[in-house]
Amino acid sequence: MAFNGETISFIGAGVMGEAMIKGLLYQQLVSPENIMAADPNQSRLDEICDQYGIRCTTDNQLAAREANVLVLSVKPQVMGKVLPELSGQVDDVSLIVSIVAGVPLKTISDTLLNGRVVRSMPNTPGQIGKGITVWTAAPDVGKEQRRQTELLLGAMGEQIFAGDESFLDMATALSGSGPAYVFMFMESLIDAGVHMGFSRRDAEQLVTQTLAGSVEFARRSGLHPAQLRNQVTSPGGTTAAALYEMDKGGLRTVLSKGVWAAYRRSQALGAKDD
Repeated sequence: MAFNGETISFIGAGVMGEAMIKGLLYQQLVSPENIMAADPNQSRLDEICDQYGIRCTTDNQLAAREANVLVLSVKPQVMGKVLPELSGQVDDVSLIVSIVAGVPLKTISDTLLNGRVVRSMPNTPGQIGKGITVWTAAPDVGKEQRRQTELLLGAMGEQIFAGDESFLDMATALSGSGPAYVFMFMESLIDAGVHMGFSRRDAEQLVTQTLAGSVEFARRSGLHPAQLRNQVTSPGGTTAAALYEMDKGGLRTVLSKGVWAAYRRSQALGAKDD
């Protein structure tokens, strides 16, 4: 076991916390008895405990006191309540990993009185081990804690270290919120297919496989997306006609503005916690 019998406690047993727990167990990085999840929702805890065989509690302070590694996986709006509750309970915790959007390193370390803090931004494909997480670390996080962070976050997919914390707000806007943009794009294509006459089931299959295949093809090709797009676009053809209308409608501009809006919102949320 990569964590040598250390206890990993999760404050919050939501979907992303569960994704990390599932990944850790699947990769055999830690045994179930060395994972504890804390959540105020008893029915949710019962579900998690039954499925993964881990320890569960409704007491955040108990989970924090028993932790060698602490993962903060609550909703951003409740961090203001959770952090003061844990203050003074985590002196012996060797690593604190936050996957909470918009809460700066300084806010976490100052409130918990522990400087060994990592801030990260995963995304929802992490639930199936296909996500990507951007993370950064406070100066007090040592080499061994960084290695453990890579293992923790790698349990959900790929991970990228950023030396500057400002990149976390950028990651929130691009990859953290990114799946929602993709799902909206999928929804729009499916609706177009239904409008033309496909059944919704067939339209969903066509769109889903087209996106999945296109992404995998792009990864394997190593080519720039513009080069791949040009390969599909014949002069005066159907694809050229479609892309002309999309450009005329401002698709690129709208996407860019949307990402920037998410970025500004992430910065604003972080400013509230400074």
